[in-house]
Amino acid sequence: MAGERADEAVAIDLPGEAAPEAFEHGSVFFVGTATTVIRYGGFTLLTDPNFLHAGDHVHLGYGLESERLTNPAIDIEALPPLDACVLSHLHGDHWDEVAEAKLRRDLPIVTTTHAAAELRRRGFGRTHGLGTWDAALLRKRGAVLRITSLPARHGPPVVHRALPPTMGSMLEWSAGERPRPRFRMWISGDTLVHRALAEIPQRWPHIPLALIHLGGTRVLGVLLTMDAQQGVRALRIVAPERAIPIHYDDYTVFRSSLEDFLAEASSAALSTAIHVLERGETFEFDVEADEPARGRRAQELRAPG
Repeated sequence: MAGERADEAVAIDLPGEAAPEAFEHGSVFFVGTATTVIRYGGFTLLTDPNFLHAGDHVHLGYGLESERLTNPAIDIEALPPLDACVLSHLHGDHWDEVAEAKLRRDLPIVTTTHAAAELRRRGFGRTHGLGTWDAALLRKRGAVLRITSLPARHGPPVVHRALPPTMGSMLEWSAGERPRPRFRMWISGDTLVHRALAEIPQRWPHIPLALIHLGGTRVLGVLLTMDAQQGVRALRIVAPERAIPIHYDDYTVFRSSLEDFLAEASSAALSTAIHVLERGETFEFDVEADEPARGRRAQELRAPG
């Protein structure tokens, strides 16, 4: 049912307070791969931490590995203080050895039940695993961030079952305990287009901004993440107002380029506006109390500080 919410959600209380002006402006800083720093509503979030450098390799399981071709915009030591991490799944290009060694062990991590159990075993004590459509509430004085786990399929059905479970996320920020969100963001996670995506716009008809994982990842010829055509199909289905492509050229297993996606999106005449960020660039957005969010691309490259 549209607008349906689970009766209960995991509650995560955080220190600090969100000032009223924290709901007027927000930003997305692009580190590389699927790694971003999202700031809005008094919260600072890290997504899918991957801080390896060009020439380093990640293990994908079953004896397979992939080489990184790019450098992150910043090293992990340059991150601002974080409130939480949103992790789509436990693969080396989304959670790497640098994150494992250098993120603080008490950082709240919202992820799949599979990843949460494994990270707890590795000493991360505040991991929160969500099943599909389950939610976690991050709460500060004056602000609430609801993170809902969305369906994702990491490859064809048989292959998907052999890989770590993955999830998309819907982020909804509210001022105080008010149920009406001030801003909403969809993160696709690593997925292919599949039937369950159609339920997302039924539940959330208005999505101001999306981060969409692309790349057309292929392992042994099997497509595991959206390529250009699938990315356009996903945007047609979910129909966010604006979308930022991420996760598209960082590893040798990524076979579908950003240029392919932009050409496909242009010819498809999408209603979604596409905003391309270079690594190290920030997308800034303004949010008015009673109007949809308006976004703008930052005019200069800068790290969050």
